[in-house]
Amino acid sequence: MDSRRLLRIFATALGAAGLLVSGCSSGGSAPSASATGSAVAEELKPYYGQKLRWRDCGVEGFQCATMKAPLDYGKPDGGDVELAVSRNKATGPGKRIGSLLVNPGGPGGSAVDYLQGYAAIGYPAPVRARYDMVAVDPRGVARSEPVECLTGKQMDAYTQVDQTPDDSGEVRELNESFEAFANGCEKRSGTILPHVSTVETARDMDILRSLLGDEKLHYVGASYGTFLGATYAELFPARVGRLVLDGAMDPSLPAIDINRDQTAGFEAAFQSFAADCVKQTDCPLGTTSTADAATALKKLFRDLDSEPVPTGETRQLTESLATTGVIAAMYDETAWPQLREALAAAQRGDGSGLLSLADSYYERGPSGKYANLMFANAAVNCLDLAPAFAGPAEVERALPEFEKASPVFGRGFAWAALNCDSWPVEPTGTPHRTEAEGAAPIVVVGTTRDPATPYKWAVSLADQLSSGSLLTYDGDGHTAYGRGSDCIDTAINTYLLDGTPPKDGKKCS
Repeated sequence: MDSRRLLRIFATALGAAGLLVSGCSSGGSAPSASATGSAVAEELKPYYGQKLRWRDCGVEGFQCATMKAPLDYGKPDGGDVELAVSRNKATGPGKRIGSLLVNPGGPGGSAVDYLQGYAAIGYPAPVRARYDMVAVDPRGVARSEPVECLTGKQMDAYTQVDQTPDDSGEVRELNESFEAFANGCEKRSGTILPHVSTVETARDMDILRSLLGDEKLHYVGASYGTFLGATYAELFPARVGRLVLDGAMDPSLPAIDINRDQTAGFEAAFQSFAADCVKQTDCPLGTTSTADAATALKKLFRDLDSEPVPTGETRQLTESLATTGVIAAMYDETAWPQLREALAAAQRGDGSGLLSLADSYYERGPSGKYANLMFANAAVNCLDLAPAFAGPAEVERALPEFEKASPVFGRGFAWAALNCDSWPVEPTGTPHRTEAEGAAPIVVVGTTRDPATPYKWAVSLADQLSSGSLLTYDGDGHTAYGRGSDCIDTAINTYLLDGTPPKDGKKCS
């Protein structure tokens, strides 16, 4: 596999990791009057007036800096957060347009890692030639005062808890695991935990825009990054430059609808995988029909629920880890051969392949240390929206509709959506339409069989935004830009380079 292909897969995985198991975010507080105007509020001028001191990152071609933002925008004199910024300067030829801020989503994905590992290398050369490629790790993420919750060993135990409980004892164990996770976050990160909302991160982005010397924000956001971009447009419509929202979310939905829609999205992705699998000679799920493939996968999950299999290390492959491994491979169809091999190995009693996929999803390193992806993911999600469920009884009542949405994944996804019920901080956001009246044209991209951000969300967001233009990719996998469609890439490149959006409703394959 060539290096560019590997970089794209890396970007896609980062863009969505954590989105499902912890429930994706789509909330946000209403913008304050001081945020929406063109002038900077007096109490924020010290932040807008700071200077970025660029230094060598230790990564060839990149510079790094640290910026400050208020911990609490409601009390700007109550302390700061320090945010990590990186850039790769425009290479030329051609006149520099400005800075292009990128965010891979999550929430919880490191934008700096995404920039240095993919965007500033893998984005089309004409785009990199005319933009300084820039990223900031959002507050609570990676290098920007990261939220911490559990030790590596505690996280290992957490990821193995049964998420399809069969009796009251297993329900209690799952609920207690969510409580322990939330308590760990409060204990280790209680100061920043109330201040990692999407609205606050969007306001941080406007400070960065100003510090970079740009009158308008040019931005490419993937997955959750689309909600962040849409929130920015809602807060600062007059400062919107060229915004690409790829793998769009729908900010008008409550948490339960988001989780149910994602459940259906992963079912659709599995059906695509299964339809391809049964045509392959090495398909471990049978070679007759997608229905048989689903039956075979559910049997494997049931077997693992009863008796986990060895992986070659101290951890065994449980049903929960196996499910996560399968989910991870749904984000990019180039992972399907790896998934077939991992499923076949698990059927033979070797769980190492599915465990490896699960570890990549959770960003667990070989030493057993986890990145803070899942911690930040929960912190943002649970702050942005009220919980999908208030207690196990509500999950029980919702199980039939989740299992209808996905016979394969529905039960586990429903129980996973209980995590925010234990959260120690009250949510600050509410679902609402995002219109961003007065913003320049915004390109919203949707993929028809996207598992993590279902296509109908892109349709809805493009309809909500007063200047939204819908661009459709008829294909599999999560997000569309840089996935091999010349039609998609040309449309987005043209927009980024000369400001002309594709015609609303344009379709590509």
